[in-house]
Amino acid sequence: MGTESGFDAVVLAGGAARRLGGVDKAALRVGGTTLLDRVLDACAGAGGTVVVGPPRPTARPVRWTRESPPGGGPLPALSAGLRHASAGLVLVFAADLPFLTPATVCALLGGVSDDADGVVLTDPEGVENPLVAAYRTASLRRELELLERERGALAGLPLRLLTARLDLRRMPDPGGLASFDCDTWDALSTARARIREHGHVLDEWIAAAKAELGVDLDVDTTTLLDLARDAAHGVARPAAPLTTFLVGYAAGRAGGGPEAVAEAARKAAELARRWAEEDTEGGSGGSGAGTSAR
Repeated sequence: MGTESGFDAVVLAGGAARRLGGVDKAALRVGGTTLLDRVLDACAGAGGTVVVGPPRPTARPVRWTRESPPGGGPLPALSAGLRHASAGLVLVFAADLPFLTPATVCALLGGVSDDADGVVLTDPEGVENPLVAAYRTASLRRELELLERERGALAGLPLRLLTARLDLRRMPDPGGLASFDCDTWDALSTARARIREHGHVLDEWIAAAKAELGVDLDVDTTTLLDLARDAAHGVARPAAPLTTFLVGYAAGRAGGGPEAVAEAARKAAELARRWAEEDTEGGSGGSGAGTSAR
């Protein structure tokens, strides 16, 4: 296990995207969020994040730089990004990984053993993806400098010339999601369809909505959905969205945070329970409140 307490991230976003007709691939959206922003969200814990490519709007602040020459390929881009890395470990990602998650980031960082130069993710067929990896910054910088001296320039050289010089551990990606990249229109369509599959769509929507609204809060979706169900069934269907809105507003006035949301949701759920009970309390002609008031 590596002993470094921090890490940096380098995201390569300057490719020509030839198989996509030259569009700005990093700006394409999956689940309402750009591919680049999805990658940046996954490595949000980095001490510093540098994106190599032409500047675009991003949800998180980053440092921008360009490779020399522009369009020179992954090795010049990586070299440009490393100039701004100071932590002992550096994550290196492509900008078109729609299913990269913080969990994968943590697994990569934790997989860098003391006697290795880094760890690289492998897809279900065992193929390495050096742009979904964590490296020792010093090792990466050293071998890049040696390769440049040997070859005279880095432009146009394949990334495998660099990774072949490193002692890398391999980490399987059994489902193939973290290493799934959108380098064709078919791949982009597949990613967009998967986002909308049952079992994924709610989590994806919540993550996208939080990013869009600037909300950095762990939402207990089970509690809120239970509350919405109770309000819809026990009161009236329109009560569900209105009640959850009021819970959010009340939590905000109480200072925000998970505790405030939980307390507001608890109060609303209790009110919905009491409201529903009144429909059956005493039954017809029973001894409920209506009978005693006669």
